[in-house]
Amino acid sequence: MIDINESVMQFLLAFVVVGPLLGAAAALLPAPPGLKGKSPEQAVLRHGVTVTGAVLVAAIVLALGFDHDHPSKMQATTDISWIPALDVRIHLGIDGISLPLLVLTALLTFLCALYSYSKPPSGPSPKAFVALLLLLESGTLATFAVLDLLLFFLAFEMVLVPMYFLIARWGGEGRTRAAWKFILFTLLGSVVMLLGLLLIGIKAGTFDMVALATDNGRSLTTSVQVIAVLAIGIGLAVKAPMWPLHSWLPDAHTAAPTVGSVLLAGVLLKMGTYGFVRILLPVAPDGFRTFAPYLAALAVVGIIYGSLACLALAKRGAKGDLKRLIAYSSVGHMGFVLLGIATMTPTGVNGALFANIAHGLITGLLFFLVGALKDRTGTTDLDTLAEKTGAALYGRAPRLGGLLAFGAVASLGLPGLAGFWGEMLALFGSFSPAAGLSRPAFLTFMAIGAFGTLLTAAYMLIVVRRVCMGGAEREVPKLADVHGYEFAAWTPLVTLTVLAGLWPKALLGLTDPAVQQLLAGGTR
Repeated sequence: MIDINESVMQFLLAFVVVGPLLGAAAALLPAPPGLKGKSPEQAVLRHGVTVTGAVLVAAIVLALGFDHDHPSKMQATTDISWIPALDVRIHLGIDGISLPLLVLTALLTFLCALYSYSKPPSGPSPKAFVALLLLLESGTLATFAVLDLLLFFLAFEMVLVPMYFLIARWGGEGRTRAAWKFILFTLLGSVVMLLGLLLIGIKAGTFDMVALATDNGRSLTTSVQVIAVLAIGIGLAVKAPMWPLHSWLPDAHTAAPTVGSVLLAGVLLKMGTYGFVRILLPVAPDGFRTFAPYLAALAVVGIIYGSLACLALAKRGAKGDLKRLIAYSSVGHMGFVLLGIATMTPTGVNGALFANIAHGLITGLLFFLVGALKDRTGTTDLDTLAEKTGAALYGRAPRLGGLLAFGAVASLGLPGLAGFWGEMLALFGSFSPAAGLSRPAFLTFMAIGAFGTLLTAAYMLIVVRRVCMGGAEREVPKLADVHGYEFAAWTPLVTLTVLAGLWPKALLGLTDPAVQQLLAGGTR
């Protein structure tokens, strides 16, 4: 790690949050400054790569300058009064909980921009596409960096409009309906969430998340905490997504363009679970403890429901869509994240945070791969894919087939890859939940969740057998294997999936001290 002055760290964090917003505005200018291309469309796509690349570099330098000896301490903090009448402040900062999500967001957005440069999306103006991509990045990064409740809400809502238009204007079949379903679900959840945030701020006398976490709910009565957790939890659960508030997700993923699906699964879903950890656990612990068993119960229902839905889609003749299958798998995987949070233990919460990052890497890779298959075959229908890939995708496009198999075994939680640790820690947390929670109930949840891992292995292996191994040998057109731009976009995800699986301490060493302090009484 490198020693960087605190003022430089503050500038880097501010640039990471604001840089994409400025880049989005610049993308709409007649010609992005300082960039040339063979055409205006190529120039603006290059602009997107440049801005997201600069943000990624800043995020990496920020991570290198982060004090890893004190990951529970808020670092690179900026605290400026914004609306004095309401005591709303522009308060930014990062700790061991938010830093990995910040870097993951910057990485996935850069890879999406790089992918789009070589494979431009079919649809309206690339200017609007790049501007929306950067606006989406800015809102997501701000969500993980702000430390004021009202600022958190604004950042949380900021991502809705760009994602709506990415689905509605650049999506596939059924995109209009899917886009409306996405925004209506999330907006309705957000209205309720805002009421809960206002209730906490008014009753506690501050919207500052650090002060509220340090107070650890002492200035809020139990009844206020219960109401606030219910209201805020509904809004966060929609974004997570938690069963039964998940029904917008499969349609959104199926209709979204490839980069839209990557970002939706890779980072937008994490905003909901991050809110549970950053706001509800430390600010309203008594209220959260009241709802923790119900959250855990809904989480394991989501695990089983998502897995069974995937099994149904994977069956031969079921007209299963591979994108839809991966979307339903996200319901199951995010169920493990919610289960870990519901245990209210350091083990469970660390598992949830690890699973967040692992899911972003693995599912992002899977959506990239499915997009590549659709480009080559014109379909994501499993039966049609099995037919068009011939005897085996391994034989027609061995690298593409190998990567799809890798993504599948990583998603099912193979030991040695990133998907294993988060789910195992969430289950271990359920074995011994926090004081005040029913251990027999959580042991039941653990057993159901463990059964869900078996179902995950079943449907993922069916997908690999049908798409990669195929049926009888027959003559089919040869498929193009992995292109250079695809290799560049996918290699970081494969590498990090392996590294996180082999060296989990790199991530857990960041999150554990911060989680320990958060559960003990806030971040100082």
